[in-house]
Amino acid sequence: MSIPMIVFLCIAAAFLCGSVPFGYWAGKLKGLDIRQHGSGNIGATNVIRVCGKGIGIPVFILDMIKGLVPVLLPSWMLAGTEVTGSLLSAAAVVCGLAAILGHMFTPWLGFKGGKGVATATGVLLGIAPIAMLFALGAWLLFFFTSRYVSLASMAAAIAVPVTMAVQMATAKSWDGVLIGFGILLAILVVVRHRTNIHRLMAGTESRVGKKKAS
Repeated sequence: MSIPMIVFLCIAAAFLCGSVPFGYWAGKLKGLDIRQHGSGNIGATNVIRVCGKGIGIPVFILDMIKGLVPVLLPSWMLAGTEVTGSLLSAAAVVCGLAAILGHMFTPWLGFKGGKGVATATGVLLGIAPIAMLFALGAWLLFFFTSRYVSLASMAAAIAVPVTMAVQMATAKSWDGVLIGFGILLAILVVVRHRTNIHRLMAGTESRVGKKKAS
């Protein structure tokens, strides 16, 4: 099999892996359509809100794994070939992006999926672990100061390309593909949170630990 065909299959497999709607299936275990409850999102945050941590946390882990596995595919499938170094890294980045897009636009649910935060976390764990750690730090900071999961998620996404840029500037070694992925990831996550942004601006976004007034 030719190398371009292997790369194409890796990308296709990554998209399909990312498209697995664990949050939707978790809702079905409770006898409900998660899209009709809470925020209507199939991501782990809404599953925790609607179904509880016992189901929501495993969904987050599974969504993260479906981002981690695809970025490892190129290394496995292209082992022993002449594809190494930056080309292999680029293939991993493209597969990671495919997995995130698969989660956001899953074909199993009419191309309407989650917001990609957990899946992106898995991708970053595989290709940019330091950026992931700083993103986690940003998430924790914004979450515990605001109690808004959406705001924390967007802050974490923006922290990714910023961290990458600082790392590359410090090392005086720039990776256009990786920094491009970081910027695109931040844009995708923020755009997917556009309804949350509207609610934040209107003061109607739900805070964790605060019940809505009856």
